[in-house]
Parts: sequence; structure tokens; C-alpha cells
Amino acid sequence: MGEQVSPAVVAGREKPDVWGCVKCAQLGKTCCQQREIFVTAGDRERIAVHTGIRDFWEYRAPADPSYLDQDDDPVWLQSVFLPDGTRPVLTRKENGDCRFLGPAGCELPLEVRPLVCRLYPYEYTAVGIIGVSGDCPSQVVPPGSTILQVLNMRAADAVRWHRILYAELRAGKESFHDSGTHIRSAG
Repeated sequence: MGEQVSPAVVAGREKPDVWGCVKCAQLGKTCCQQREIFVTAGDRERIAVHTGIRDFWEYRAPADPSYLDQDDDPVWLQSVFLPDGTRPVLTRKENGDCRFLGPAGCELPLEVRPLVCRLYPYEYTAVGIIGVSGDCPSQVVPPGSTILQVLNMRAADAVRWHRILYAELRAGKESFHDSGTHIRSAG
């Protein structure tokens, strides 16, 4: 989402320290390289309008079967998965990276990115935001800061994105249709 530079750098006293996603990428694979990114019908439409393409997603079963254990969020379980256990996710490049991951991070503007990406590292259920994931390595956060500060994430934005996500999920099974027809994209 963003990077933070130390105050000493702003004052011109030292080489820049990078934090957040940039630092995470220096340490190893990021969430954009390891996670399967679920996309709502709204996400798919926003991305299609912005990019002019429609073949950026596919139906796929979770690589990690524990992802199907959604007992804490029945809305997610009922709204995301088809009866065969698949759900719409962004396609990946040959190396496994998210299709929209570029050299400088996500190539999509913030308001076009999938809602689950905008919300990360918040954890949530249909009830609301319940915390912050501990998945981001502690080395990506400078002393005295939090991951949310480093990523410039405002709680008000997270609440808004959460509302949009669950409104789109609650819109029903039409979230599994593309332009009114049940099409599984190539993949």
C-alpha cells in the first residue's frame, strides 16, 4: 500500500530506510505473491473498467483447504464459494505473483484494488473488523510504529471498505456471474 521513510532521511542525514510492503518484499515473498485474491463482482467490474480487460480472474479452489473453514463467518462461506468449492480469484503470473503486481507494487489504484487487498492486514467477519493480522513480519515496522501507520491505513477507510465488501457479498449469487451469465474464465 505504501512505504514510510525515516524522519532522518527527510532531513537529509542518511540513506532512506524503507518500511511496509517494500521492506517485506526485500525479506521474501509478500502477500501479493503467496495469497489467492478473492474478487467480488464489484471488484471485477471496477478492475475491468479501469484496465479494459476481463480475463484477469478465474474460478479456483483454495490451495489451502483450511481456507474452507469459515465457521466464524457464515456470510463469507455462503457468498464466496460455489457448490464445487471454487471461488473467483485473480489470476497469477507464471511465477505465482498476483497478475497486477509490478516492480513498484500494485499496478491498480487504491480505489480499484480488490476489497480484500484494501482491507489487508485487517481481519474481519460479517460483524465487523475484529483486529489486525499478525502475518506481516515485525521487521517491516520501524520502532514506535504500527503496521497500520506504516501502510497509511485509516480505520474509517477500512470500515467503509468492509461495508462495501459485505454489501457486495450479500448481493447474492449474482456475484458469481459476469455480465449476467455464468462464465468461468479460462485458466
